[in-house]
Amino acid sequence: MTHWLIAPVVLPAMLAPFIVLAARFHIGIQRVFSVAGVAALIAIAIALAWQTGDGTILLYQLGDWAAPFGIVLVGDRLATLMVLLTAVLALFVLLYAIGSKWDERGRHFHALFQFQLMGIMGAFLTGDAFNLFVFFEVMLIASYGLMIHGGGNVRLRAGVQYVLYNLLASTLFLFALGSLYAETGTLNMADLAQRVALIGEGGTAGIRVAAVLLLLVFAIKAALVPLHFWLPSSYAEAPGPVAAFFAIMTKVGAYAIIRVYTLIFPPELDATANLFDVWLMPVALLTLALGMFGVLAARKLDRLVAFAVIGSMGMVMIPVALFTHAGLTAALYYIVHSTLVGGALFLLVDLVRYSRPHLHFTTTGPVAGTALVSGLFFVAAIGMVGLPPLSGFLGKLLILDAARDHGLATVIWAVVLGTSLISLVGFARAGSTLFWKAHSVTPPEEEGDEAPKVPLPSRLTFVAVGGLLALLLAHTVFAGFAYDYLSATADQLLAPDAYLSTVLETEGKLSTPTAKDH
Repeated sequence: MTHWLIAPVVLPAMLAPFIVLAARFHIGIQRVFSVAGVAALIAIAIALAWQTGDGTILLYQLGDWAAPFGIVLVGDRLATLMVLLTAVLALFVLLYAIGSKWDERGRHFHALFQFQLMGIMGAFLTGDAFNLFVFFEVMLIASYGLMIHGGGNVRLRAGVQYVLYNLLASTLFLFALGSLYAETGTLNMADLAQRVALIGEGGTAGIRVAAVLLLLVFAIKAALVPLHFWLPSSYAEAPGPVAAFFAIMTKVGAYAIIRVYTLIFPPELDATANLFDVWLMPVALLTLALGMFGVLAARKLDRLVAFAVIGSMGMVMIPVALFTHAGLTAALYYIVHSTLVGGALFLLVDLVRYSRPHLHFTTTGPVAGTALVSGLFFVAAIGMVGLPPLSGFLGKLLILDAARDHGLATVIWAVVLGTSLISLVGFARAGSTLFWKAHSVTPPEEEGDEAPKVPLPSRLTFVAVGGLLALLLAHTVFAGFAYDYLSATADQLLAPDAYLSTVLETEGKLSTPTAKDH
């Protein structure tokens, strides 16, 4: 048992109250501890990812109580990858919040940010279904506080909508957990996997209900159609750095689907037969199509990026719904890509907002630092659309290749390629209006005097955006290494014997159903 596995949860959980109690009136001290804490998280996440890189499963038993009776944290390749991705995104978002002084516009930004980190890290590392619910609630509370940071009626209204939808998800989650516990008598994920596999055909009704309810819960978190209504307004109205950090929030839903339906409810089970082909694949295709049509129809930059995030979640869930080794590998590659590019785009939205009275696609004069901001937007837009040579293009190639032998291959190819063209038109229109046409417009003069010139944004804000885009380039340059790592991660997901034996401390092979390529 390694004690380092609990550090990504405990560290932000300790920093948050310290910031509130000891540094609430000293923004400089808050910034130092917050940045130092996230930097330490990155170091810990790298070490954990290195330990699990050879297939090792890390286990932490709270109170030294063994599973399934005690609460456990489990670190495998997927969990530690998501922890590292979250910590890296958090660092650049935090730098942007400091550089843009968003953290000064309301109270307790850094404390709420640390609580949010705690919830996300716990969701990725927990090996218990009930504690997954608990960490979801921690995320919900902290994210609401961050969403209304800075005040405003519009932001408050969007925050209330966000909370209501997620409370609905929480209610469904409790119903699903109740059904699971009634049928199996446990909520430990590894123990659930073994007990569900032993249930005969005549006793699968309750398990089938639980599996469908959980899929609905995670679909809400992942903003899949038709459960996506909370995302556009919530993300568009949230403060820029908060919306950028929320790029990882939808990935929590995708992670939960991958984890639960490879470990507990593989397709070979009668209770989950055809769940992916009949339900998840059509929903993923609709999510991709609606998201990219939303990009085309958007009249404001923040709404355009919000719908792009919805579309990217559809792109992630298409290969997940294939439920093959190639599909899961492609999905994991695209998860990393879409998190980085989504975060960068939301930060760019805030940079544009900095020097414009609104974000509508109208010509109102040039943006402060037009050359640099437009260049960064161009790179990020290429990444989100999926044009070569960036990782979005490689990710879509992996997805199309994974779907080649599927029964709906023609439909999948048509939707992926068609929506790519639609998103290209939408982003091209946005960029040309905001940066090219607006540059030729002279700001109106007021009472014969020249309008005051907006100063350039802080250099730290450009460092934050540039850092995320640099990671996107690295994800492209080292695509071969990333593919090999993620392919091994998919192997581990589809053969969960090592996970089960580590958590339940058993020896030898465990005969549990695993997914097969089809």
